[in-house]
Amino acid sequence: MTPKPTGETTMATVDLVLPHHRYTVHIGPGLLSELGQRVRATAPHQRAALIVDDKIAGTHGPAAEASLQSAGYDPLVTTMTSGEDHKNLSTVEALYHKLLDERLERRSPVVALGGGIVGDTGGFVAASYLRGVPFVQCPTTLLAMVDASVGGKVGVNMPQGKNLIGAFHQPVLVVIDTDTLKTLSRRDFVCGLAECVKHGVIRDPELFDWIDANIQPILDLDPGTLVELVQRNVRIKAAVVMEDEKEAGVRAHLNFGHTFAHAIEAGTEYGRYLHGEAVSLGMVAAARLGVELGRCEGGLVDQLVALLNKIGLPTTTDGLPETDKLMDIMRSDKKVKAGRVRLILPDKLGAVSIVDDTPDDVVAKSWDSIRG
Repeated sequence: MTPKPTGETTMATVDLVLPHHRYTVHIGPGLLSELGQRVRATAPHQRAALIVDDKIAGTHGPAAEASLQSAGYDPLVTTMTSGEDHKNLSTVEALYHKLLDERLERRSPVVALGGGIVGDTGGFVAASYLRGVPFVQCPTTLLAMVDASVGGKVGVNMPQGKNLIGAFHQPVLVVIDTDTLKTLSRRDFVCGLAECVKHGVIRDPELFDWIDANIQPILDLDPGTLVELVQRNVRIKAAVVMEDEKEAGVRAHLNFGHTFAHAIEAGTEYGRYLHGEAVSLGMVAAARLGVELGRCEGGLVDQLVALLNKIGLPTTTDGLPETDKLMDIMRSDKKVKAGRVRLILPDKLGAVSIVDDTPDDVVAKSWDSIRG
């Protein structure tokens, strides 16, 4: 897990070792050109499917296709429209038809190139096509690099909420080319930092402080700093997944802020907030709820809000639906237990707990706390 210097740049690897499976996350600039040979080493076959986020089909798609071809693959290349409203079973069915029409086989790898929506959807296709085929994550957004691409959670949305249909299907390989971050909009890049801050709050105060101290080189896309940022976050995600692959316990900690965030996204029909912006608001709401319940000190909220503001993420908003609507959406969340909303709340910086007995009126107050 230690970064290795190679010339002027830095490369890193993180290994995930699970009871039934193991794989490596490769992190560094320029790795897209090595995608084919790395896939060949883990999932050799004549055919492969490359599912490309339509936003980057013209920038990174050709390099990925050429790399697969140079490694001896005859790739089926297809694009997927990004956006939460396309992360659904209709898209999955369309992808099934393409794979079936091309007669991809059980050993043919599916490679997802793009953000978390393409990774989640492509992963669900890989998990269910012919009862499961090899899956390769090649994330091109910071959000996907530090979160969605690692851990094997794949799935799609339903009208009732996010990620309600899915599976656990671990990738055989994750290839993270940090150079792809240079083509992100500033808004998309900053959204990924919400998940990085989350990792600091739930597990690693040193990471929280490191982000605070290095925010300028991070925002300037300094190559070495980006590799370290991604590596540190992947190490945290990997450690949690290795402790609890199927979310029976501590993996639920990764949902800090997300029950609120998913309600924000669904309540605004996925059109107003990017995922990281919703997570930022959700973390503030959850932290304020923690203070209201006497679980943590108010200083934690102050630290969190200060860092999120420094990054450029929202901490209040005037665009939320009515609280009753948001509460109804929360009750449809897949983490609800015995009809009670299950939340991850902070105890201190670096430690959180699962709380499933919070009265609805207290949860409602936390919604009011982030209204601008």
